[in-house]
Amino acid sequence: MHTHYIGTAGWSISSAAASRFPLDGSHLQRYACVLPCVEINSAFYRPHQPATYARWAASTPEHFRFSVKLPRSITHERRLRDGEAELDRFAGEVLQLGNKLGCVLVQLPPSLRFEADVAAQFFQVLRQRFDGMLACEARHPSWFETDATELLVQQTITRVRADPPAGQPGPHVPTTEAAYVRLHGSPRIYYSDYPAAYLAALANELAARAPVNSWCIFDNTAAGAALCNALDLQARITA
Repeated sequence: MHTHYIGTAGWSISSAAASRFPLDGSHLQRYACVLPCVEINSAFYRPHQPATYARWAASTPEHFRFSVKLPRSITHERRLRDGEAELDRFAGEVLQLGNKLGCVLVQLPPSLRFEADVAAQFFQVLRQRFDGMLACEARHPSWFETDATELLVQQTITRVRADPPAGQPGPHVPTTEAAYVRLHGSPRIYYSDYPAAYLAALANELAARAPVNSWCIFDNTAAGAALCNALDLQARITA
């Protein structure tokens, strides 16, 4: 069983990394032969049919895991309020992944302030539908204050450690034993390649966390850097 889930946002295989993957199969099948997880960012923008999730699950190895991003209709449009119907629809889709659903990712808009009652109700409703790992990437400074941290701890919601850290006023404060790292690219978000020294330090940090589950998703996909960075990090951890 993996304890380090290293992957990318989406499973596109760039030409720079293509030689490190099998030639046969769909992009997802080829990707899943090499990396242990993927983040489905497209679920944020549009729904996928339950049969699509079932097909993705069936086409990947038993150890493979998916993280699925919660729809923006819940986080950005309803802003965590009155989203039960959308959550039911989303759950009906992604639960077709079965035990390959490794995490549900909640990314909040930078303008969304922490409101204790709203957040508590939302995470309770979310937890009723998903009993696995839940991760939250908040981007307003109020979500890093003491009361927000306490709520995430109480509800066992893993605070995402993001680079660059939007809204976070100080060092990362974890809220569960698990880790979820999202690397968007720095200094140029979505584009920049992470240097070898950064990846080496991150590999040492993640290796020290075993056997606690650690997710690391590279979102610097715009110019194809994510896949090479993920492969590099995985090689450093398993060396």
